[in-house]
Amino acid sequence: MNDPKKISKKDRILDVAEALFARHGFDGVTIRQIAAQAEVDVALASYHFGKKRELFDAVFLRRAEILNEERLEALLKCQAESGPQGPSVEQIIEAFLRPLEMEQESADPGWKHYLALVAYINNSPIWGKELMSKYFDPLVTRFIEALKKALPEARDEDIYWCYHSLSGALTLTFAQTGRIDKLSKGLCKSTDFKAAYDHMIPFIAAGFQRVCSNPSPHNH
Repeated sequence: MNDPKKISKKDRILDVAEALFARHGFDGVTIRQIAAQAEVDVALASYHFGKKRELFDAVFLRRAEILNEERLEALLKCQAESGPQGPSVEQIIEAFLRPLEMEQESADPGWKHYLALVAYINNSPIWGKELMSKYFDPLVTRFIEALKKALPEARDEDIYWCYHSLSGALTLTFAQTGRIDKLSKGLCKSTDFKAAYDHMIPFIAAGFQRVCSNPSPHNH
């Protein structure tokens, strides 16, 4: 059961599946392709993970748990350090985003594949609502509750719309499309994660404060 070779093969299947799903999406990959690149039998991949959908879920869950732990820890730390008045909007946004920067800067190439996969899923009408909700909503809800405390006059719908904008900016940062490189003629690079997050954190925090302190009318 604890045979290191079996553990190694199982992880290899997950790593290959992660890279292929990130590049080609769910429908563009077969279990046979994953098994071939992982250099294992198709039967072994099926034994560990069952059908392709179950493998897809296993790939998504593996690092989601790590990210959720890191971000919750960052939130609890900033809440503990801020005293009775609670953290500012920017401190909450920083706790939400900075752990993601750390993983994007990681030497582990799997994080690049995983976050590209998150971008694909978050941008998909097929997968976004189901998988993002299943694996990330409990953590996101903790941050939204913290933001409601930091913005006591805000309407709930304004906070959710602001989060929607945050999620879009984050998805583009995960995807690393290179668009900003081309648009800025190389002045900005989609691989410059520190710059991306250093700009995104105050930008998003200011957006929350502006929108939530000046509620938009119900009718446009």
